[in-house]
Amino acid sequence: MILSDSAILAAIEAGTIVIEPFHRDCLGSNSYDVHLGRHLATYKDGELDARKHNEIIHFEIGEEGFLLQPQQTYLGVTLEYTETHECVPFLEGKSSVGRLGIDIHATAGKGDVGFANHWTLEISVQQPVRVYFGMPIGQLIYFRVEGTILTPYHTKPSAKYNQRSERPQESMMWKNRF
Repeated sequence: MILSDSAILAAIEAGTIVIEPFHRDCLGSNSYDVHLGRHLATYKDGELDARKHNEIIHFEIGEEGFLLQPQQTYLGVTLEYTETHECVPFLEGKSSVGRLGIDIHATAGKGDVGFANHWTLEISVQQPVRVYFGMPIGQLIYFRVEGTILTPYHTKPSAKYNQRSERPQESMMWKNRF
């Protein structure tokens, strides 16, 4: 079941959903709009290896925006820090963003109960598109969970993205054993 606007507000009041900064006008009927943070990153090397730590280069979006190019993976970040303690958050792109040919995530649209951080975005474009700090980039949708959560994300020993960061975080696949 997807939370309505009133249920999202009740969860914020109860402290089971945290959104910082929170602006009431970003609350939709059943979602909350999030915005592009100031920081972007790209991978340092042209060839990536899932078993190795692939380093990234961080940069900021200036007042003139930043022109994204096709065939390049950009890691972005939401301006908003979020915590979700009883619901499963899903991050989806806004239709206005999709109509510009911007994808904001390749595979990681679902968060876990207990996730507490800014969301790293896996941005790609079909043609050159200029983006700006603070522009609406996506929307969070919250789903109720049935049953008791035994291990929230932030308590899992294997959780790789618990360090609070206003910068995008590179893939930590290399920390897995395979």
